[in-house]
Amino acid sequence: MGVNAFLRALAPGQQVALLFVVLFGLLMLCSIVLFTLNLREQPDTEAGQARRILLADMGALLKASWLMTVVFWIGWSLGATVATVLFALVAFFALREFMTLSPTRRGDHRSLILAFFMVLPIQFWLVATRHFDLFTVFIPVYVFLALPVVSALADDPMRFLERSAKLQWGIMVCVYGMSHVPALLLLDFPNYSGKQAFLVIYLVLAVQSCMLAQHLASLQFKRAPFAPNVSSSFNWPSWGIGVLAGGFVGGLLSFLTPFKPGQALGMALIACVAGSLGHLVMKALKRDRGVTNWGNEARSVTGATGMLDRVDALCFAAPIFFHSVRWYFGL
Repeated sequence: MGVNAFLRALAPGQQVALLFVVLFGLLMLCSIVLFTLNLREQPDTEAGQARRILLADMGALLKASWLMTVVFWIGWSLGATVATVLFALVAFFALREFMTLSPTRRGDHRSLILAFFMVLPIQFWLVATRHFDLFTVFIPVYVFLALPVVSALADDPMRFLERSAKLQWGIMVCVYGMSHVPALLLLDFPNYSGKQAFLVIYLVLAVQSCMLAQHLASLQFKRAPFAPNVSSSFNWPSWGIGVLAGGFVGGLLSFLTPFKPGQALGMALIACVAGSLGHLVMKALKRDRGVTNWGNEARSVTGATGMLDRVDALCFAAPIFFHSVRWYFGL
């Protein structure tokens, strides 16, 4: 019996479980290889310094991949509701990092309480209960109009516009963007029941491949940065290579999705464009705050190095991907 016949003979839950076994195996192999490379002594030269930076970047990417894979596995194992709660926790810590590095005033305290303990839970509750039409407008319409009112009632007009925009932007990226990841688990494709975890993994692998290829291309092909005050590595050739690589990976992974190969390629390209440019936007925000990562130092407020650094591209890619899929397939 061929491999394809064997895979098709498995139940949807068994197919997803097998995919996680493969993913964890690949991550373990990559971790061993990276650990071995780090054992080698690096010369104190320009080439050695570049190699150390590359290994550090690969380590950060690998940690992010481990984190998201474990979250996806736990969420899939315990059901869509638990997965939604887990992603809500990721959004909570990401928003906490964002707001920790942004100065606030006493007049912001009520708005912050509403953001963390009302807006965030309601947004993810709307996802868990499949109120798709409401969860897509709850934050950009109702919350964006309500929070400035709460801040104005605090009677503190100092830098009011800047403070309101900062809070709204943090909610938009960390809460609204991240809430679209578990929403993918609830999309109802014909003949795709029980396999929605594949769709999330497909999105993450495509976006992560794009970011990795873009980073490697920027190191390999030295070009003048397009926006040097924002990113010293972003240039259009490396960006194009990254997007094409992510789209190619998405096309290869079409068997994980309800898409045909051409559709999978197109959806991956959309996600990669959104994720990579979103990552650039988040770099601009970090430069504005004067930090190199959202954790500020070696450790972040979550106890890890920059939770938001690990998911920023996904926060931009997920809503664009989700609504593109719903619109194209009429879900």
